Amino acid sequence: MALLLAACGSGGGGNGLVGTGTSGTGTSGTGSGNGTGALPKVEASNCNVDISRFTDGGVPPDGIPSLFNPKMVGKDEIGDFLTDDSRVIGFFAGGNAFAVPHNILWWHEISNMDVEGEKLAITYCPLTGSSMAFDRAVIDGRTFGVSGLLFQNNQTMYDRSAEVSLWPQMNRSAGCGARTGTPLTMYPVLEMTWSGWKSLHPETRVVSSETGFNRNYTPSGYPYGNYEDINNATLLDSRTGIDRRRPPKERALGIPTDKGGLVFPFGILDETGAPVRIVRANVSGEDVIVFWDSVRKGAMAYYPQHAGQALTFSSDGGKILDNETGSQWRVDGQAIAGSLKGVQLEPVADAYVAFWFAWAAFQPNIKVWTGDGT
Repeated sequence: MALLLAACGSGGGGNGLVGTGTSGTGTSGTGSGNGTGALPKVEASNCNVDISRFTDGGVPPDGIPSLFNPKMVGKDEIGDFLTDDSRVIGFFAGGNAFAVPHNILWWHEISNMDVEGEKLAITYCPLTGSSMAFDRAVIDGRTFGVSGLLFQNNQTMYDRSAEVSLWPQMNRSAGCGARTGTPLTMYPVLEMTWSGWKSLHPETRVVSSETGFNRNYTPSGYPYGNYEDINNATLLDSRTGIDRRRPPKERALGIPTDKGGLVFPFGILDETGAPVRIVRANVSGEDVIVFWDSVRKGAMAYYPQHAGQALTFSSDGGKILDNETGSQWRVDGQAIAGSLKGVQLEPVADAYVAFWFAWAAFQPNIKVWTGDGT
């Protein structure tokens, strides 16, 4: 595992599960000028999670430097660090499209962004393959940093507040410290290929490779070797174990709930070979619709209704159509033709993409969708 430890960032010695605290000052580096106290100790009296599941990632706090308001450019200014197959985290703010590449977050894991009036943290954990975004209002608009700790192989964030908490990303709440138990409000994102996102949104702004850090952001610079290979069972913390229902590093869209939720593996979504696939499902009593786009390698869940009218969907010649108005829809939930043109379906904000092994670890009662649907 030396490769993984070395790739996680600069600095050494780890933190022994006890942080020393840092203060960020850069506009594109480790903070936004708001100071932070010491990281909380990981001990039973200070946490509401199983503290035995924490491990030291081998780097100190901010050894992996999070970003704050990194430079964004148009698709034609991005340079050559992205290929068509590179994956990005796409999102909307103020009606505009934005994207944060995995290539950037391999090295930074968190991009704190103040955009269109929203204070967001766009996050990606390379070890669990989890693409998630959070509203930073819960920490009074301050920023998140990378603590250097892992929880079940998943990155653990910390907030730059006077009284600091630890936030395992996939736990979606504070696990230790002053805000223990406080939930994070998720902000909906859509993960897909760079070619897929820019074809849907040619006006998109995207985080550039000009971060102020000296990193190899090209595909050849991926720092984790063959870790992402779908059948690779390598984990930094092998105690997490592997649920063999699906390949360990298969990407899957999941909708977590208190009872476990439902996960949609990409391999099953793509097994028909059709350009698009539509899945109707009920998750904890709520009807949802999942759109899969095999060309863009992306999936997202939505509530199938508009203006109080329930919508049902079918596919026709690679098109997603609603049966009520005949309007045509895309994987990003937008109607692009018909009487509902311009309408945006409400996304299921808690839905996100992660590796299968991580879904099974964080949601041990999760059910696997087995292929029912259009």
